[in-house]
Amino acid sequence: MLRNLIAYLDSVKSRDPAPRSRAEILLYPGIWSLAFHRVAHRLYRARLYFLARAVNHLSRFLTGNDIHPGAKIGKRFFIDHGFTVIGETAEIGDDVTLYQNVTLGGTDPANGIAGKRHPTLENGVIVGSGAQVLGPVRVGARARVGANAVVTKDVAEAATMVGIPARAMLVDGTAYQRDFLPYGTPCSDCFDPEKQKLELLQCEVEQLQKRLAELLAQKQAPELPADDVALFKERGRA
Repeated sequence: MLRNLIAYLDSVKSRDPAPRSRAEILLYPGIWSLAFHRVAHRLYRARLYFLARAVNHLSRFLTGNDIHPGAKIGKRFFIDHGFTVIGETAEIGDDVTLYQNVTLGGTDPANGIAGKRHPTLENGVIVGSGAQVLGPVRVGARARVGANAVVTKDVAEAATMVGIPARAMLVDGTAYQRDFLPYGTPCSDCFDPEKQKLELLQCEVEQLQKRLAELLAQKQAPELPADDVALFKERGRA
């Protein structure tokens, strides 16, 4: 058990450069949220719903994170900072990272039957601060959700989503996902799809302007009469 705890703390330290020691990580509210949830989830599975809820409310009071006892969470899960909400039917894989103010929210089924209402996050997913993942959508392995994005549809594996509603960025995920990438999106370059569309339109406009200038120049060039053209040709031969 101690070995598993040390391995977990090391996994957190690899994703967060702030702590100077493992002991410091033990003070993180996200760590305590996960510990409380492990207890609440066992009570929930034992159908001790009131006790599970009591542990959940105590955790929310102490840590600021609200994780429903029914949520299924894998190994090495990390909430950086806090104020995160995770719904009852949410499923989270291994090595998932959530930043502050993330919501894994649910939708009300149209038929009124309780079921899968919350998202599924596969292994290695990173969700940036303020992002909302809503409904029974699936976020593929190693996918990134940028800050303040709103995801309402399935996300492909290794994709990076930005915007409201979230759209896939035009960047190859394998090119930058060899190491852990904080906050879910590249920080050095801008890959906003809307900006890329504007840049393409700007290039087309510049090409059209250049072509128009050439046509105007040809139209405004003085045209010589046919007799003068023949005369110049004869002189050129001479």
